[in-house]
Amino acid sequence: MSRPVLPRAEAREELGSRHFDLLVIGGGIVGAGVAHEAARAGLVVALVDRGDFGGATSGASSKLIHGGLRYLPLGDVRLVREAHRERRALMRVVAPHLVRPLRFLVPLYRDGPYRRVETRLGLWAYSTLAGERLRAFVGPERARASVPDLRVEGLHGCGAYSDAWTHDSRLSLLNVRAAAEAGATVLNHAEVVALGTEGGRAAGGEIVDRLDGLRVSVSARAIVNATGPWLDRVRRLEDPDAEPAGRLSKGVHVLVPLEQEWRAALTIPHDRVRVTFAYPWEGMLLLGTTDDLYKAEPDELEVRDEDVDQVLSDAAVAVAPEVLRRERVRAAFAGLRVLPHSGGDTVRARRETVFLEGKTGVLSIAGGKLTTYRRIALSALARVGRTIDVGRLDLRAVPLPGATGIEDAARELAEKHPELPWPTRAQLVHLYGSLALEVVGLADGRPELLRPMHPKAPEIWAQVVYAKRHEWAASTDDVLWRRTTLGPRGLGTPDVVARIETLLSG
Repeated sequence: MSRPVLPRAEAREELGSRHFDLLVIGGGIVGAGVAHEAARAGLVVALVDRGDFGGATSGASSKLIHGGLRYLPLGDVRLVREAHRERRALMRVVAPHLVRPLRFLVPLYRDGPYRRVETRLGLWAYSTLAGERLRAFVGPERARASVPDLRVEGLHGCGAYSDAWTHDSRLSLLNVRAAAEAGATVLNHAEVVALGTEGGRAAGGEIVDRLDGLRVSVSARAIVNATGPWLDRVRRLEDPDAEPAGRLSKGVHVLVPLEQEWRAALTIPHDRVRVTFAYPWEGMLLLGTTDDLYKAEPDELEVRDEDVDQVLSDAAVAVAPEVLRRERVRAAFAGLRVLPHSGGDTVRARRETVFLEGKTGVLSIAGGKLTTYRRIALSALARVGRTIDVGRLDLRAVPLPGATGIEDAARELAEKHPELPWPTRAQLVHLYGSLALEVVGLADGRPELLRPMHPKAPEIWAQVVYAKRHEWAASTDDVLWRRTTLGPRGLGTPDVVARIETLLSG
């Protein structure tokens, strides 16, 4: 029997009163995955994040669940094979409602970096590692039928392969919820400001609730640092002289309206290594990403005008220019990747995961991929097991909350709420799976909660109440960008924001 989500004050009190086996700092996809797997193994787990769960890199990724086609030229065959294995697990077992398959086309132009023969060979190798057999090449006419905005001047044809897409923040949230249901104590907007020791070993720390300034001391036998770009900040709480764990790479994405249906995505080669993407995501066209060395503080990250121009310019290689007019941009976001130290530029840096153990035993996780978060989490716990008994880890993929009974829930939703338009019902099932019935259940006696949040979005107001009660939403940004799609759609209008604030404070 899973336990309900604790109100914020109760979670904070529990952080200060329980003795934890494991304190996980950072509630992005890796930290959430570690907390979930640890709680599932029977450990007493605390999970905290200085911002929102999935609110940094894990909410600003390319939102792809993929094997990593571009990693093959870098020689990362093992990484590609593992990523394909995890992609299948996420699509079939872990979160089939949230992780959706998508066909990708690689356009080959007269002046492009790749020829047809080598593209066929590369995609054959990629599909073989994926355990799939696809038509490896399609002509311009067939490609244009799938991607109506494809630029056809000088196009020889397109390579074809299959991967998947997701809503990255919600995937993180599902892992947090799974951890909480398994007994973990979780709190977002809670910053670790000091680490403690006992007998020379890490033993918890001091946490400040950033919403009200209250402090709490947390006792734990082991600590995992999964804070992404803030990794070194936490490492220096343990050791002020800690050397940087790696480099930061800035990735910017842009969203524009999608006025014609795309039935495939584009992987656009720019040279022998770098590619960018253009693909349909949540009713929008998502473009990106950049891959530039970032040297400032993570808190100072922002999207600049030149970043947006670069993304649009990259997309113009394969996307019709009328789609990419600057005034059509609805939203843009940036994230930071942690890359291992190596020679060369960030584009060619290997996307491997590095585990670092500090002088008091804090385990820090640098790098990794959204797709392989489960494997990273299990590897981290195996290392934690050298210090404390973590029991027997279950390596099998298990469904996240809402990932079973999806079709039955969709039918029941249609039967009970025929007044909801099909796009709204489809969106509810996509974002929540079978938990969609819990969301609409909040509207019993409150029919206004079934009304759309915005005429141009499929979300309803019940989702805000659900986000507050069951998904730790504490701010308008938490709702707009990570519990719904209104932020990426550019629909965070003043009246929408005001209504969200009212529901969050009620």
